[in-house]
Amino acid sequence: MSDDHTHVQEFFGSRAADWDRRFPDDGPAYAAAVAGLGLGEGDRVLDAGCGTGRALPPLRAAVGPSGLVVGADLTPAMLQAAVRAGRDGDGRLVLADAAALPLRSGSLDAVFAAGLIAHLPDPEANLRELARVVRPGGLLALFHPIGRAALAARQGRRLTPDDLRAEHNLRPLLAGSGWEVTAYVDEDARFLVRATRAS
Repeated sequence: MSDDHTHVQEFFGSRAADWDRRFPDDGPAYAAAVAGLGLGEGDRVLDAGCGTGRALPPLRAAVGPSGLVVGADLTPAMLQAAVRAGRDGDGRLVLADAAALPLRSGSLDAVFAAGLIAHLPDPEANLRELARVVRPGGLLALFHPIGRAALAARQGRRLTPDDLRAEHNLRPLLAGSGWEVTAYVDEDARFLVRATRAS
């Protein structure tokens, strides 16, 4: 396992048990972000870096009982917290790295990724891996329940021009990884980028 992976597992592993208690009001924001994807009955969707699985219930509701919902995370403690919260009933939980997903190419209709982009060790290659598992024309949502400025303030840092999530950085990064940005929203109450898998 790489140092990047170890760091991510340590960071999230130590926070998994009380993650949902620390951010109790994020549920409606997740539901709204999922609703904006336009998923339909029977669709197949991945929650990449699913954490405690807060997106799994709205994803299941969007694709219905005939759809497929997979939640993948690198940190065992996060998946255990998802099970304790009962969210394993809404999707199949998989211990997996977003850089090497155990999924067939083109097998999904969409990928939802909350808070993932800041933790990718090789963003271009990792986003290309997400593109690999999605059919042409499929969807990607990069989400955070608060915007870049609010998150920076919470973390006691300043926004800088090299912030990966800044629109001038993220658009070309996604384009080089097989995605075409269709919406970019960065407000205090949410960060949401939607993109379509290039054919």
